[in-house]
Amino acid sequence: MIFNIEVEISLKEGMLNPEAKTIENSLGLLGYKVENTDTINIITFQIEGENSAKVESEVDDMCQRLLCNPVIHNYEIRIKENN
Repeated sequence: MIFNIEVEISLKEGMLNPEAKTIENSLGLLGYKVENTDTINIITFQIEGENSAKVESEVDDMCQRLLCNPVIHNYEIRIKENN
């Protein structure tokens, strides 16, 4: 079975986010008033697996080992069966 995977990665609260600060400052220079800008990375891919529980376990391992740094990042995994 093929599953569509989406992993949303964001910085934990209190972590510095220079990318978001740069975006906020640049928008301000263009005349837009924005506050509390944040950036989120979304990674999408497909994976083959027996069932969604096994796939979620594998994707969680991917996140822990490569896709993010669990010390500074939060992540959310969304799984959909590809019909």
